[in-house]
Amino acid sequence: RQALEEMRALYERNQADVSEAKSGRTDLIFLIRFRHCCLLRNQRCIVAYLYDRLLRIRALRWEYGSILPNTIQFHMSAEEVEWFSRYKKSLATYMRSVGGEEGLDLTQDLKPPKSLYIEVRCLRDYGEFEIDDGTTVLLKKNSQHFLPRWRCEQLIRQGVLEHILS
Repeated sequence: RQALEEMRALYERNQADVSEAKSGRTDLIFLIRFRHCCLLRNQRCIVAYLYDRLLRIRALRWEYGSILPNTIQFHMSAEEVEWFSRYKKSLATYMRSVGGEEGLDLTQDLKPPKSLYIEVRCLRDYGEFEIDDGTTVLLKKNSQHFLPRWRCEQLIRQGVLEHILS
């Protein structure tokens, strides 16, 4: 916001000096050019900042899944929430298009697994959790379970489960 206010002030001063320079004051040309360079620099900084925020928002999709926690969404603008939603839909469309009729979930294993099943501890009450074979497991705080890694990966990233390393 400060950079935008500074840019607005520089632009207004340049506009005033340009009209004076047109009337014959050539000594203002260097000052006008200098302010214009400052405007371009601030513009590059703002674009770099916005691009960095988009990269971080994109990383949030891979880290937290398709639903962001409220504490993170609170710090995002409406445009950023909309961009996240469009990115989420685009990624889901792509994942459905590859891997046959079920699609391929690219977010399930961010690191190659050492084993297919892992031991996890539930950090908070979550409720019933269904595994692919139809078995349901009740995830209560401090309970421990031996579950398929790919089903737990998302809940581990969300902070619901903790991987117990033996």
